Amino acid sequence: MIEQNDAPITTQSPAGENKKYENEPNEINLKDKPVIRTKDFVAKDYSEDEFRKYIELYEKTFNVIKENEIVKGKVVAISGNDVLIDIGFKSDGRVSIDEFPDPDNIKIGDEVEIFVEKIEDKEGQLVLSRKRADIIRNWERIIKAKQNDEIIQGRCVRRIKGGFVCDLGGVNAFLPGSQIDTKPIRDYDVFVGKTLDFKILKINHPNENIIISHKVLIEESMADQREKLLSTIEKGQILKATVKAITDFGVFVDLGGVDGLIHITDLSWGRISHPSEIVQLDQEIEVIVLEYDDEKKRVTLGLKQLTPHPWDSIEEKLKVGDKVSGKVVSITDYGAFIEIDKGIEGLIHVSEMSWTQHITNPNQIVAMGERIDAIVLSLDKNEKKLSLGIKQLTPNPWQSLLEKFPIGSKHQGKVCNITNFGVFVELEEGVDGLVHISDLSWTKKIFNVEDFVKIGDMLDVIILGIDIDNHRIALGHKQINENPWDSLEQQYKVGTEVNCKIIKSLEKGIIVELPNVVDGFIPASQLSVYQIKNFGDLFQAGATLNAEVIEFDKDSKKIVLSVIEYLKDKDQKEIDEYIAKFKISKKFSLTDVIDRTRTTPELKEEVDFKIDDVIKETGEKSQ
Repeated sequence: MIEQNDAPITTQSPAGENKKYENEPNEINLKDKPVIRTKDFVAKDYSEDEFRKYIELYEKTFNVIKENEIVKGKVVAISGNDVLIDIGFKSDGRVSIDEFPDPDNIKIGDEVEIFVEKIEDKEGQLVLSRKRADIIRNWERIIKAKQNDEIIQGRCVRRIKGGFVCDLGGVNAFLPGSQIDTKPIRDYDVFVGKTLDFKILKINHPNENIIISHKVLIEESMADQREKLLSTIEKGQILKATVKAITDFGVFVDLGGVDGLIHITDLSWGRISHPSEIVQLDQEIEVIVLEYDDEKKRVTLGLKQLTPHPWDSIEEKLKVGDKVSGKVVSITDYGAFIEIDKGIEGLIHVSEMSWTQHITNPNQIVAMGERIDAIVLSLDKNEKKLSLGIKQLTPNPWQSLLEKFPIGSKHQGKVCNITNFGVFVELEEGVDGLVHISDLSWTKKIFNVEDFVKIGDMLDVIILGIDIDNHRIALGHKQINENPWDSLEQQYKVGTEVNCKIIKSLEKGIIVELPNVVDGFIPASQLSVYQIKNFGDLFQAGATLNAEVIEFDKDSKKIVLSVIEYLKDKDQKEIDEYIAKFKISKKFSLTDVIDRTRTTPELKEEVDFKIDDVIKETGEKSQ
């Protein structure tokens, strides 16, 4: 060992000056020998040349040591937290005992590998590192394992986002969560502290990142089992499986190295909202192979197919007229589906929900998830269709309606609905009838029902007929009053002159209102001597004009009038006032009018039609 109090070695120069030899050691430690000072050799036993010669021979006994290399050394002493290592250099190096993986078992004489960081630091000491040597050797081991596709052991140290940090003997590596096992991991914490076998997937040298996998080892061990299964699998085969994942659309199972999917529709014959209602994670089940795609290695499985279809024995369980109970599982615009058993559903149509109410939305009667009773109306095993009814649970009130609402009886009801063909009037709660548009008025032509009556209005009606089988009541409003056409016949004889109010222009003429609120019709040909193409723009609703009745038909309820016939015995002044009032572009004279009225056969042909047909044709064209 070097004694710090010893003076540096000096010699006498030829000029008598003391000179210190450069690079000359103060002492030589000959291992277990007494310390020998060089000044003693120079002064007593050897000349200067001899001393230098012996020094050179002594230095040749040391190894050639370079920085940043791993060398072998021997433990020569242990002092507190320091371990002295002899690497065959001029001096020993010190290494902290904490750098050794198993410090309790270190003993003098052990041979170890050491990394030389510096030959000499600021204090002239040899700087060594056991830890750096271990890291380098481990990296070499890891790279070799990657190159040779070898297995390497490591310990899961701690969890991080996405996986684990694993210790591969002093070098950290990342184990992704997806590379732990072929099965989904339920509890990652159980792997912390475990020692596992791994394979190196990737090494990033610049960043010193290592990605490892335990899953590939499991897959390799199951490869033979997988190939055997794939070579023997066939449609209809029953296999054992373990549930490994549950999704909204189905269940993934492990068949022993091969994954398969059970779609949600193949889990149960009945309706389910989620696969977890049928199976649980890690549950062992039996499945049947439905399809196998050899090209994609995709296996489609079924669970419900292992049990008979419920419809196979439906006739043993149900018959028409039976009362059943079930849960509402679906509601549509046209009805509600009721599950009365797993895989057996029946439809309650909206028409079978109430005897008297017009159900527009099934939610008025039933709600999702509600348990209700119903009667079996029909059953078709081949089509797997079951018709149910709710209203059949109670007596049909229509059987007693004839007594309550006899034909010809008068009632007052509330308008509950309006259509383009008539008005629905509620006679009592749940009982309504139809007043057809033709039964609203004796004398008025109804173009728009809402112009005649509004929803919520009270309307007097008379019972015209009741159809018990089809649950229909025919009502009339105009029949409340006597038919006025008997008296109108005397009031509006052919040749009668009347003042009319224009109600509406049609394609073939105009509708006018006569006194006593009765409608008549003036054909377009009877408005002028000459043809008027745009008479609909000239003869606006609300304007008044004079005309003469040229036809009265009580049976068809038709009154036809003519302006030309009215003007035939009037003076030119009145004709001119008429032409000016309605801005008729082509003027005509009294003579023209008289000539026009003489064409009796032509006129008869022009007015030989029903006003209702004219109105109907005009309405169809406008739609």
